[in-house]
Amino acid sequence: MPLDRSVSETATPVTTVDVFTLWLAMDEYRTRSRLFAALVLGVLVVLGLRLVQLQIVDTQAYSGASRNNAVREVRVKPARGVIYDRQGILMVDNEPTYNIAITPRYFDTTRIDLLADLLEVPDTVVRTRYQEALDWSGFQASRSFPNVTFDQFSRVQEHQYRLPGVSYEKGQKRRYLTDARAAHALGYIREIGPGALERQRPEGYRRGDLIGQAGVERTYEPFLRGDVGSEFVLVNVHGRRVQPYRSGVEDIPPSSGYDLHLTIDSDIQALAESLFVNKRGGLVALDPRTGAVLAMVSKPDFDPGLFSRPVSAETWNYLQNSLDKPMFNRATQSGMAPGSTWKPFMALMALQEGLITPTSRLSCPGFHPLGNGRTFRCMGVHGSIDVGTALQTSCNTFFFELMMRTDVNTFSRYANAFGFGVNAPTDINEQWAGTIPDSAYFNRVYPRGWTVGYSINLGVGQGNMVVTPLQLARYMGAVAMRGTIHAPHLVDHLVRLDTQERVEPDLPEGETLPVETAYFDLVREGMRRVMEQGTGRLLQIPGIPSGGKTGTAQVGANREDNSAFVMFAPYDDPQIAIAAIVENAGFGSVAAGPIASLVAEQYLTGQIADTPTRRLVLNRALTSESEPLDDGQ
Repeated sequence: MPLDRSVSETATPVTTVDVFTLWLAMDEYRTRSRLFAALVLGVLVVLGLRLVQLQIVDTQAYSGASRNNAVREVRVKPARGVIYDRQGILMVDNEPTYNIAITPRYFDTTRIDLLADLLEVPDTVVRTRYQEALDWSGFQASRSFPNVTFDQFSRVQEHQYRLPGVSYEKGQKRRYLTDARAAHALGYIREIGPGALERQRPEGYRRGDLIGQAGVERTYEPFLRGDVGSEFVLVNVHGRRVQPYRSGVEDIPPSSGYDLHLTIDSDIQALAESLFVNKRGGLVALDPRTGAVLAMVSKPDFDPGLFSRPVSAETWNYLQNSLDKPMFNRATQSGMAPGSTWKPFMALMALQEGLITPTSRLSCPGFHPLGNGRTFRCMGVHGSIDVGTALQTSCNTFFFELMMRTDVNTFSRYANAFGFGVNAPTDINEQWAGTIPDSAYFNRVYPRGWTVGYSINLGVGQGNMVVTPLQLARYMGAVAMRGTIHAPHLVDHLVRLDTQERVEPDLPEGETLPVETAYFDLVREGMRRVMEQGTGRLLQIPGIPSGGKTGTAQVGANREDNSAFVMFAPYDDPQIAIAAIVENAGFGSVAAGPIASLVAEQYLTGQIADTPTRRLVLNRALTSESEPLDDGQ
């Protein structure tokens, strides 16, 4: 009892206020719990909705952007278009190669010496390539060692586990399949340089890509290249491939480039090249009916296959600095005086301008007087002759007089119409307009004044003028077709293999020259007489009448003259027009003429006739050589 009384006396009685306070505290706790639960639920709902949006609603938009370092996009390069000749013979195709790539983000620089040993290159080369790759992109694979040998590739693969950040990609290089090099017509491909890469990056080019550098490889690069594809792969922490990303559903396949079908005939191209051994010069043969280039030779030349593998410093120095200038396209860029091959042009201009008539006769006493006791010498004494005989005998006096009767501006205007002094509309990028003087030119070159004595040599294709073999061939095509001049071109058509889409080169239609057809007939007849009775009589193709003109162009003291020749055949139905210039090789009938005649015969008949005359012509073509070059030329 005392105990109960004590407890009872010390206990605090529970009041109504205390119960109310406790109730309020419990109610506040329940409210906070509900608010916290609602907040958590709201956050989960927002995250869930965002996840649904990313994974379902916007999966296409964010599939590429949501990738992390575990996914790598690998560019899949398309097969470059191949090249055929006019007969469908495959001249250039591709063969597979292996390229070693470095991804700087994953590469272990302590393994530089190992990679150098495997690739058989100095450590400094690997270090330089690594730095170049790093400067380009730290996270993208950079093609640092292109076209490695299979042995090198195999060694790198065997040590792949020791080389994080080192990978490989399959590439391609050009393979040349015919005896015809056609180096300047075809061109070559090389890795894109820094300057071009900066300009063409918007077009999808990346470091290590190959690009056409000359010839049709350059002109038709956008078609030949094709469309690059993409392949997405999962990589591990060392940057090595593990497996395709999403089973390849996002991969974009590449699309191969267009195949080129050239106008070149590889058979006569190979023949012409063989006849230019030990010579410098150029040759262009074309179909006068269309302007299609049948052969284009520039010698000395180079092997385009050189650029399918690393080029040594010694080889590159020769290609760039040799006196032979093997990479210079003499067929389209080398300007030389045309010599007497110019005389048919002079006759056409004079007839059209009324300086002479078809029956006019001029006297040739063996020289042309200029006044003050000065004379210009002819190669013979021809007496009273008409224009046809002047062409047949190549009378200098006759054509000196024609130039005396005209002015240089008229001369320049007609020359430009025939394609001289201007660039031709063509798919041949590497060309030079040459020089055709007018009064402004003479005023600039001779500021103290000039007279007709400065221009009279133009009448015989000498003096202040230079033309190219391409221009001469185009001009000869116009003569063959009685005044229709076409745009010379190397590509007949392009075909895309996967779609069979066909594309024609964008070239202008043929133009009609401002000369009466009857005058072309008269000049053509004179050129026929050159081949039958004149300086070209040994060059006539057996059984096939033709028109032609030899030329010998002076080049200065102590040097052999340049040899030039133009022709078309057959005479009544021209199918080939051809021009050849051989530097420092003498008379046109001895060096350039035999080469052009044999090429035309091979094209028209498929063979070289085995006759004493043709054997003589072949021997001249093979034995004539250009005078050696020296530092003074």
